[in-house]
Amino acid sequence: MFDNIADLIDKIRLGEDSYLELKEVRFAGQKVSAPHRDALADELAAFANSRGGVCVLGVDDTREVLGIPLERLDLVEDFVRQICLDSITPPLTPMIERLTLPGTAGEPLPVLKLDVSGSIFVHRSPGGYYHRVGSAKREMAPDYLARLFQQRSQVRIIRFDEQAVPGASLDDLSDVLWQRFASPRVQDTREVLLDKLAMARPDADGTLRPTISGVLMASADPRRWLPNAFIQAVAYRGTEVLPQGDAAYQLDAQDITGPLDAQVLAACHFVRKNMRISASKDEGRHDLPQYDMTAVFEALVNAVAHRDYSIHGAKIRLRMFADRLELYSPGAIPNTMTVDSLPYRQAARNEAVTSLLAKCQVPEADKAFSGRSAMMDKRGEGVQIILDQSERLSGLRPVYRLVDDSELLLIILAAKPLLAED
Repeated sequence: MFDNIADLIDKIRLGEDSYLELKEVRFAGQKVSAPHRDALADELAAFANSRGGVCVLGVDDTREVLGIPLERLDLVEDFVRQICLDSITPPLTPMIERLTLPGTAGEPLPVLKLDVSGSIFVHRSPGGYYHRVGSAKREMAPDYLARLFQQRSQVRIIRFDEQAVPGASLDDLSDVLWQRFASPRVQDTREVLLDKLAMARPDADGTLRPTISGVLMASADPRRWLPNAFIQAVAYRGTEVLPQGDAAYQLDAQDITGPLDAQVLAACHFVRKNMRISASKDEGRHDLPQYDMTAVFEALVNAVAHRDYSIHGAKIRLRMFADRLELYSPGAIPNTMTVDSLPYRQAARNEAVTSLLAKCQVPEADKAFSGRSAMMDKRGEGVQIILDQSERLSGLRPVYRLVDDSELLLIILAAKPLLAED
């Protein structure tokens, strides 16, 4: 916003408004004394909760450019960064740019430009929940805040996975990844196709931007916009996690990234690599894996398809122990479903994501995991497959459990080894 110096100077001359905040910077010894850290946190969160904006540090509210001493720019930048990480929840990552603007005598003075994008999350700062109204921040009324949470969470009218991602452009989507959803019989333009697939949507200014589902399925690393859109996989040597997290206790660990379908397949390879396979030579060799890979595949597809991406800081966690596999998926069960009703009912939290996964082809080399050509079967049989296939292998039925009403945990018990060699 205000990407060239001339535009920024013109904007400063006009004064503060819904998109511009000006702050003088003062010091007390080696510390920043003004702006107050809580007040600045409130201003930045208000921009994020609205449509974005720019805060210029080094210009007072009379529009006079006072500057920041050159040798103290690092100090002020660290001050801003700590505020964004420690005083705003979820944290903000504004673009911080060092510029020089002309002072009253025309001399160039250093300033910091903080460019805050409108966010896909609702941010809380020390004063509460603020938004920008004209040239001031205002605490949100309860009804306004409720509507904002609806727009930016799982229960909104526009589903979270269909929201436009502020700051992302269609060029951020990989041509190879989005073109796999194009029909050879339909010659739509990129813009038309992505809009039809809910992979792009106009933002509040009418600019067509990738949606959450678009970056999840067609960007090389969705973490650029959704920092926790990955699978954290760990294989442990024993049956418990040591309190100190002893690294020697881990057999293997991997943060699995990429588009969602690639995450599923990489996680399947992680499980296959780290599970034990026992063998018996009675009347020919018989191999017995610890886990049924079709069940594991279904569980991972369900996790990436149905997790709540609106929960900042939550990731899918895959834990392998000597006697079980645990899969944690962020978010409570949607709507009126219960743990017991999972095998019998369907409820898609992320309809655009599930629709894209149903169109997404499984590579030939990985079809052994699923036994089908598409990543997702929309008939809703995945949970039943997980339960039946795992029980057939181990004799023990998997368990679903809600953890603190914020995570769905699936526990698959390992098959006991055969009598012969491992």
